[in-house]
Amino acid sequence: MAAISSSPRWAEFALAMGGLGIGIGEFVIMGLLPDVAHNFGISIPQAGHAISAYALGVVVGAPLIAVVAAKMTRRMLLLTLMTVFVLGNLASALAPNDGWFLALRFFTGLPHGAYFGVASLVAAGMAGAEGRAAAVGQVMLGLTVANLIGIPLATWLGDALGWRAAFAAVAAVGAAAVVLIWCFVPADRRNPAAGMLRELTAFRHKQVWLTLGIGAIGFGGMFAVYSYITPTLTNADHVPEPIVPFVLSIFGAGMIIGNLAGSRLADKALMPTIGGVLIWNIVVLAWFGGTAGHRWAAVGGVFLVGTGFALVPALQTRLMDVAADAQTLAAALNHSAFNIANALGAWLGGLSIAAGYGWTSTGWVGALLAAAGVIVFAISVMVDHEMRDGLPLPSVQAGPFAKSLGKE
Repeated sequence: MAAISSSPRWAEFALAMGGLGIGIGEFVIMGLLPDVAHNFGISIPQAGHAISAYALGVVVGAPLIAVVAAKMTRRMLLLTLMTVFVLGNLASALAPNDGWFLALRFFTGLPHGAYFGVASLVAAGMAGAEGRAAAVGQVMLGLTVANLIGIPLATWLGDALGWRAAFAAVAAVGAAAVVLIWCFVPADRRNPAAGMLRELTAFRHKQVWLTLGIGAIGFGGMFAVYSYITPTLTNADHVPEPIVPFVLSIFGAGMIIGNLAGSRLADKALMPTIGGVLIWNIVVLAWFGGTAGHRWAAVGGVFLVGTGFALVPALQTRLMDVAADAQTLAAALNHSAFNIANALGAWLGGLSIAAGYGWTSTGWVGALLAAAGVIVFAISVMVDHEMRDGLPLPSVQAGPFAKSLGKE
């Protein structure tokens, strides 16, 4: 069935709504762990395994779904992925025990990476050559708005009505996204050449691995700080506990501005934007590391660290350029890389704190990770120069999704 409107703006809004639901669903559990633990009669660290289960679902689901569903049209795949997300959150809200809850959080994480990857390809294909990264940024806007508004509201709802109500609300947002995608994302034709083997060719491209490496390492710096942001603010920077949610909203505002600015800069100069954002992250993460005891400087640092999200749409667009005919898998893997960054940053930040270097040492850990990302980026640039023998790198500038628009 054709969409009600094929306007790129409405399609981007529909895709961003899906990103909003996924963003809330991924992070709202962090503020509800005590309630979940009490309900199931387990410790808070045990309840925290639900966060790891979801992240594992993202890492596993992104490449698996991209390969297995290669022959599906992108619109139908998006509808299917969001439906799975809705069912997973509804089932999570009804989980009878912690074992089922862990399994359902893993199941709910499966569509995460594939959704953002496919949604980015659809938006970029509709936008064409001049606005690809900006279109990707519009899709990612839902994820950043989730951090600014959605997660605090869902956490408040969970505190007021119980954690199960929060997951039910996430399911409702996902259901709204299903309706919007059905109405506003245009139908596309199946590509007869698409298939599992073609998607797997992504692993043959050196630049795919290097781009994923930039995300998995260089973006880990932001997570090194964000994973411990609340105890850092209260213990090292002496921010009053009631003010912390406001400061976290400032972080979300930084993400939104970084996302919008980064996507527009990437359309003008993609590789300089990636390199520039990595260097920017070194500076702002080191700033955060040096603000111990300086309350307002730390709050400003939180905002600046959030702007590092500018790297996300730029890397997503880069993957479209280097993945050749395996763009669905490569685009989905980008979000697996970001979850690896999450795990790496949180682990190294925790090691630094445990070693006695202080709460704000996470900023220095983050700066080192961003610097390591610059090294991977530099290798990628050198490989680019070696590969250029007069032939352009494969890209999606012609808008493959736009070419395939039609009846399913």
